[in-house]
Amino acid sequence: MTTTQIIVPTYNECENINQLVLMLLELPVDVSVIVVDDNSPDGTGQLADQLAEQHPGRVRVIHRSGKLGLGTAYLAGYREAFTLQPDFIITMDADFSHHPRFIPSMVEKAGNGFDLVIGSRYVPGGDTPDFPWYRRLLSWGANQFAHVLLGLRARDATAGFRCYRREVLETLPIDSIKSSGYSFLIEMLFLVQNAGYRVGEVPIIFEDRKLGQSKISQQEIVKALNTVFRLFFRRLSG
Repeated sequence: MTTTQIIVPTYNECENINQLVLMLLELPVDVSVIVVDDNSPDGTGQLADQLAEQHPGRVRVIHRSGKLGLGTAYLAGYREAFTLQPDFIITMDADFSHHPRFIPSMVEKAGNGFDLVIGSRYVPGGDTPDFPWYRRLLSWGANQFAHVLLGLRARDATAGFRCYRREVLETLPIDSIKSSGYSFLIEMLFLVQNAGYRVGEVPIIFEDRKLGQSKISQQEIVKALNTVFRLFFRRLSG
């Protein structure tokens, strides 16, 4: 049976984590969940512990000392998942902008020969209905920037909703990744594509969070720009 580990980084997601994990466990695919909590002041980590007690073996919790960045949360989740030897490893946000209903189609596509499957806003059938015009422009610009400078072929290069084959992640030099925030996603895609792996996309409807606060800041945008330039010069140097 195909097995899938889902990594969910959290920081102040007490309004969402219980419902999200329960919806994930009810999916018609064999999944388990790894919550990576950055010492959320709102008690998200404690709620995740309760879920782990209620669903032993299917929910695991990694507690970190503080808000250490999205990229390092993914790395912590990867390392935990490697010990469990799943077929696939999925990353997603905890705020329902990445809805669990799209996971079966992502896993199916990954099972059909793709090494990385992205839940994409920018392929036919995908959409961002809640985005105001300036967020659409910012997202479009970020993707175009990454496409032109880095040669990334995926339409949604900045998406965090992803399904990797475990063996792919195990072969990548993930410990050498310098990015710690959302720019981590660009660097991961860069590594996957440059290693010659097959990247596919499935459409998703990206809905803005209904509960809690957004984690994106101007500082994260600046970090993403710096990451693209760093990888661009690395690409030029071969």
